[in-house]
Amino acid sequence: MTRIRQQNVTAAQWSSNGRVLGALDLTLPENDPFGANVFSVAVQRDRLPADVFEKLQATLAGGEALDPSLADAVAEAMKEWALEKGATHFTHMFQPLTGSTAEKHDSFFEPEGEGTVLAGFSGKELIQGEPDASSFPTGGVRATFEARGYTAWDPTSPAFVLENPNGALLCIPTAFASWTGEALDAKIPLLRSMDALSRSAIKALRLLGDEQSQRVFTTVGAEQEYFLIDEQYFFERPDLISTGRTLFGAKPPKGHELDDHYFGSIPERILAYMLEAELEMRKLGIPVKTRHNEVAPNQYEIAPVFENSNVGSDHQQLMMQVMKSVARRYGLVCLLHEKPFAGVNGSGKHNNWSMSTDTGSNLLDPGDTPADNVHFLFFCAAVIQAVNKHQGLLRASVASIDQDHRLGANEAPPAIISIFLGAELNKVFEAISSGEGDPHTPASFLELGATVLPALPMHGGDRNRTSPFAFTGNKFEFRTLGSSESLAFPNTVLNTIAAEAIDELAGKLEEKVSGGADTATAVIDIVRESYAANKQICFDGDNYAEEWHTEAEQRGLKNLRTTPDALPEVLTEQTVKAFGDYGVLSKRELESRFEVCVEQYAIRANIEAEMTSSIAKTMILPAALRYLALLGEAGISSLNSEVRGLVDGLVTALAELEEANACPDDLEGLDLAIHARDKQLAAMVAVREASDKLEKVVADDLWPLPKYEEMLFIK
Repeated sequence: MTRIRQQNVTAAQWSSNGRVLGALDLTLPENDPFGANVFSVAVQRDRLPADVFEKLQATLAGGEALDPSLADAVAEAMKEWALEKGATHFTHMFQPLTGSTAEKHDSFFEPEGEGTVLAGFSGKELIQGEPDASSFPTGGVRATFEARGYTAWDPTSPAFVLENPNGALLCIPTAFASWTGEALDAKIPLLRSMDALSRSAIKALRLLGDEQSQRVFTTVGAEQEYFLIDEQYFFERPDLISTGRTLFGAKPPKGHELDDHYFGSIPERILAYMLEAELEMRKLGIPVKTRHNEVAPNQYEIAPVFENSNVGSDHQQLMMQVMKSVARRYGLVCLLHEKPFAGVNGSGKHNNWSMSTDTGSNLLDPGDTPADNVHFLFFCAAVIQAVNKHQGLLRASVASIDQDHRLGANEAPPAIISIFLGAELNKVFEAISSGEGDPHTPASFLELGATVLPALPMHGGDRNRTSPFAFTGNKFEFRTLGSSESLAFPNTVLNTIAAEAIDELAGKLEEKVSGGADTATAVIDIVRESYAANKQICFDGDNYAEEWHTEAEQRGLKNLRTTPDALPEVLTEQTVKAFGDYGVLSKRELESRFEVCVEQYAIRANIEAEMTSSIAKTMILPAALRYLALLGEAGISSLNSEVRGLVDGLVTALAELEEANACPDDLEGLDLAIHARDKQLAAMVAVREASDKLEKVVADDLWPLPKYEEMLFIK
């Protein structure tokens, strides 16, 4: 048996680790793990003095700043609760501009006299931390020698205890800002944008006759896609370790063309992993709801129910961390890269976004008769207007080097932003716009032709899985986010541009109502005008079709194919104005994000290019030369000639890659990112093509890397 085959047999072996064995009676409250490790409202009610609890909840409900006088009482209760959970340390967990989370651990315990220790945790320690602000990406906001930065407790996102086999840690979600006050994280702009949208939406609701609602929240629910592979293969692939994706790999004989993986029976090992990962998530208060096999082999999906955008964003970061850590307990590695396997469906994170009032009304719920629902028509028209005006910014909000391998492929929306409304809503808006036709769609049922099967109520329109921004019942699904991406910036953008559009339409509504028009009539007039001016963004066809690219160009829609194309949208005049007007991000803060994204693109491209060169020179080329020697000994001239030609092609491509990697010293910023895209990444493609051809002819026992057919089909 060859070495490769032996590895496959080893990787296929698995037996339960027994970590979640035993079925509990979940009708008993004490057996329900949800939120067990969260300093939730219920825990606060039990542990805080009644007056402190009431003041804290009133403060949070009103979206106001926390009274520092409450902090000591909250800190003491939080400390005692965490100690009972076994936590010896606490950390202010924040989200710097790296796209991941950061933490510094401090002990509760301090030495006391006579060789003893005392546990302490003050309100000051709860509210504020002080990490090094120059050691994280700042985009020029902080110089290297300017180190001071602050973390500030976010009381709207609950603290939690993270368990470890050797102890526990109290995690306190916080914001991260520079000494000079600029936001250096993903949380602060998101919170600012939520406040901005709430202010605008409440103003509009007052004009629409709603006197009860005091606050509007945006909500998100992200469908997380991911791959699982045996860890043995992961650690045999230097490219996966360093870049998160395979830089080499020929297409396997079997991929996902049989459509036999999607929604298929979940393999036992994978289901065992999912059950434990979900248990850990439920303990942390993450409301996970669905799981299933995705389209590609060894690809899966998990999705929570909707939450407040800030809490949902925090939970999404925590979910990715749990998924990766639990996978190792099962001899697996969780891959969150957007395109870990070329030629195989990549992974996204569909961002379901909506707006709801504190009285429980979903502003994007059309109801049974959307044509008569003026609240819905108003807010839906505002979203359409916002997306059309800021389509380039939305594309930039999901831009990354990983996304450039995925967007536009057969499983992902294209780089062109468009909206899918569905047949029913399209009929409503077209009828309002033209003033002709009946905007109402009668309810109908789908008869299945068998008496034992019930008649199913039909939705007002089909779904469109190719649309980047689709209306799906009572929300918009922004389908373009990447699987490894934080939810924070895309939702910051959505909230801000929606607030701007709501204010623009509300200004027109106020003018018409002041002029004597009745509210319903005025709303219809405004919706008609807005939709007519922005309907070019709406498209219900196949976004994958090449014809759509032509049509989109004719409509004046932007096609920002790569990250260097998209990122300048962050600094356009209308972006700077919108973010500045609503106090979400200053021009300086926007510039910092642009610089960070451009720099990270160039750095990651260079890492990939250098790794491609290294693997090709030290692993693939030697394997091919050994095979050439075998062919020479065997005297098989035809094969020898074929392989020699492929080797020569690889050597030539490697030389071109080396030249591309020798980047001119005077390039920086966007110019460096463009060089990485046009020179380094392009040269990498040629090296890969030559290598993947060799993979198909070199002897299996000589090939140095695990192949797709092994990594993707051993579960």
